[in-house]
Amino acid sequence: MCGNILKAMDSTTVAAAKSTDPAAALRQKLDARAARVGVVGLGYVGLPLAIELARAGFRTTGIDVDRRKVEALLRGESYIQDVATGDVSALQQAGTLTATTDPAVIRSLDTVNICVPTPLRKTKDPDLSYVVSAVEMIAEHLHPGLLVILESTTYPGTTDEVVRPILERQGLVAGRDFFLAFSPERVDPGNERWNTRNVPKVVGGHTAACTALAKALYSASIETVVEVSSPKVAEMVKLLENTFRAVNIGLVNELAQMCDRIGTNVWEVVEAAATKPFGFMPFYPGPGLGGHCIPVDPFYLSWKVKEVGFEARFIELAGHVNGAMPHYVVDKAIEALNSQAKALRGSDILVLGVSYKRDIDDLRESPALDVMGLLAQRGARVSYHDPYVPTLDASLWAGASTLHSAPLDATRLAAADCVVIVTDHRRFDYDAIARHSRLVVDSRNAIRRASPHVFKLGAPNGGA
Repeated sequence: MCGNILKAMDSTTVAAAKSTDPAAALRQKLDARAARVGVVGLGYVGLPLAIELARAGFRTTGIDVDRRKVEALLRGESYIQDVATGDVSALQQAGTLTATTDPAVIRSLDTVNICVPTPLRKTKDPDLSYVVSAVEMIAEHLHPGLLVILESTTYPGTTDEVVRPILERQGLVAGRDFFLAFSPERVDPGNERWNTRNVPKVVGGHTAACTALAKALYSASIETVVEVSSPKVAEMVKLLENTFRAVNIGLVNELAQMCDRIGTNVWEVVEAAATKPFGFMPFYPGPGLGGHCIPVDPFYLSWKVKEVGFEARFIELAGHVNGAMPHYVVDKAIEALNSQAKALRGSDILVLGVSYKRDIDDLRESPALDVMGLLAQRGARVSYHDPYVPTLDASLWAGASTLHSAPLDATRLAAADCVVIVTDHRRFDYDAIARHSRLVVDSRNAIRRASPHVFKLGAPNGGA
């Protein structure tokens, strides 16, 4: 049976090679799973995508400058929480998944997906250096018939204004000689229901043929593919999704501070409002925004529209409110300590949870790092516990020292002057935390029962 499949793939490859139409040739390869596909950037987005493409039967090559990631994949090991080592090992042994640091492999590929970081500079301007570096690498090995898809979140116009000119420098034309599209990643680390396979994929190509080819690639491994008219529309889709969340989180974070001032429990308010079956979607306050997308993406949009003289006031205001939340958490800790006639300086503060969201190990833009840094700057003795993050390198937070996750038991809880819940991992025993701690600042409403020594964001003193 395997021999018959290989013969069919060989005949498809030969037929495709004879075609004078690059789009038709590539489409034949994609439909027959005979295309060789590549993924540049093997992080939280790239590795899950590579896994799904390999599962679909494509010979998939991951490309990354980080030799440690490549070596791990070649050993059949995963370094991403959402990707099982067993899946990597099985695909690697089957020969459908491999990895390399050598970009020359692009010459033998039929498609390349770019999944590299797009951070912000300190000035809140887009940093496209990773994208530009990846595209220049591809341009060096670009060949007729190659499909290039950018997945990295960026501002509207990047694919046409930045990526395409670099790829066309050697004379090949997008939409005629090679194919170009944008398809925003929609990864939600730690989500047990929605993953790379079942989250609908938005695709916008430089031409209709580019869109069709990108759709053909994704349709082999992703359940639903949504076509849009251009890369710019696809780029804008992702920014709308995350700006929507950032603005609404900013609204409820501001509401939490209002409720704090007037003595009302914001958590009770939101839960009651959520009973309305139409016209309302619940968002919840917290210690700040984390992850690569929500704290970053809206600023890509606000930066871009400044070119046309437009001020994105909602985005800027939401960014200001959300960015101030770690300070609000620290103020709550000061308030809690003051209730027992203690100062923050010299106090033993135990932070629970340092990843940016529950039940994952991802530290990107985590508000816990800001909270810890602010506490340390004000003279507190800071430690942390996180079952997913055994070590916190000194370079990741403002405390200037490498920390290791402290054991979490009754003795450690009782020893802390104040326990601050920043990330509400489900592994935590919140009843025990409330029972053994002298003071608790709860930024996630993790401890539901009111107690005089539990101080919550957006609620009267004592968490009532």
